[in-house]
Amino acid sequence: MAAGYKVAVVGATGAVGTEIVKILEERNFPVREIILLASQRAHGSGLEFRGDSLAVRTLDMEALRGAEICFFSAGSKISQEFVPRVVQKGGMVIDNTSCFRMDEDVPLVVPEVNADQITSHKGVIANPGGATIQMVLVLHPIHKVARIRRVIVSTYQAVSATGQPAIQELSEQVKDLFNFHEPQARIYPHQIAFNCIPQIDTFLDNGYSREEMQIAQETKRIMGDKLIKVSATCVRVPVFYGHSEAVNIETSRKLTAAEARTILEAAPGVIVEDDPVHNTYPLAISSVGRDESCVGRIRDDLSVANGLAMWIACDNLRKGAALNAVQIAEHLISS
Repeated sequence: MAAGYKVAVVGATGAVGTEIVKILEERNFPVREIILLASQRAHGSGLEFRGDSLAVRTLDMEALRGAEICFFSAGSKISQEFVPRVVQKGGMVIDNTSCFRMDEDVPLVVPEVNADQITSHKGVIANPGGATIQMVLVLHPIHKVARIRRVIVSTYQAVSATGQPAIQELSEQVKDLFNFHEPQARIYPHQIAFNCIPQIDTFLDNGYSREEMQIAQETKRIMGDKLIKVSATCVRVPVFYGHSEAVNIETSRKLTAAEARTILEAAPGVIVEDDPVHNTYPLAISSVGRDESCVGRIRDDLSVANGLAMWIACDNLRKGAALNAVQIAEHLISS
């Protein structure tokens, strides 16, 4: 038998799925055979992998037969239906939806932060949300040196996190407005072009959205500290790719901006871009295509004694989703 694994990508034609396929090739992941799966409407579509054009098949259990490593990026309902069945058949799943992220029996992993959790899996490993991934990459190295007590984060999230239809909607709305036509909002509750929408996912009884509470809960799980207090405000912005975040933290002891900068310059998966005098700081557009979480504007938070403020930008489809999932798989097979 040829070396490598039989790999399945579920949701292969979506924004994250296509990125997973690309990254598997880029990183020379040991693939013996790759199965590309999507909904019925994508059946027959083609994707390139290692020089070959591969047909996309309709998702069903027969198509998943024999798959050893499965990447799921087709929505929570699909994961809820198929993941337990794949695991029962002996397959290993890395799930990129919110379906299993709060399940205490399922590791929630950012490899640079808590790769040690990977070996405790029971057939499923959850990939965190992109906004959480880029933030914990930056906060965890600081947390190890001066325990973080409190996090206030405002996210400015790109439409690509909602998938290809949202990318298309923003593009169409921009065209409509420039041609003096009334833009149509189908994906989001309001026009997204030239606008900011302070809502991502549905609202809960406490006034926070599901996305905001998810960031709070995921941060505590990944960083292994249930005592961290987290308050998030999540905003959808008219940007195609790249999430940005304004983050304020309170630490257990005083940590200067210079000390934090030194810590982060040595942190895995982090790039420091912090020279405001020369207009150098992370930008959503310059984060696209990069593997790291970019941090800058590191400064004292003047509202609290042991506080720091910073700005973080990251490619939400790459490190914020697909790359993190592939890195999990790499750790999985190496262990």
